Amino acid sequence: VQLQASGGGLVQPGGSLNLSCVLPEQIFSLNQMGWYRQVPGKEREFVASITRTPTLHYAEFVKGRFHISRDNSKNTIYLEMTNLQPADTAVYYCNAPILVQSKAATWGVGTLVTVSS
Repeated sequence: VQLQASGGGLVQPGGSLNLSCVLPEQIFSLNQMGWYRQVPGKEREFVASITRTPTLHYAEFVKGRFHISRDNSKNTIYLEMTNLQPADTAVYYCNAPILVQSKAATWGVGTLVTVSS
């Protein structure tokens, strides 16, 4: 089963989108899950993460605008994005931070978020 993010699209500045991502059980069982994003030509960057507790962490540039959540019964994480800005335009991916940090992550299908008027 591949990591599959969905929910992206075109939105105007100030708009909102809700992303979701289904992860394979062997990855979801690693507890902490996260969202990342990548702009073509740039490094992939951390956006937000959530543990089962849940303990939440956010990148400074999304604090107060994005909210991460999870449904453990569905192996799914979500990213509610509000007050989107052009700088948020990127392909968004999900993965387990422990895999990303150890450079063992395999990246699945991301979802493109485009913020433009």
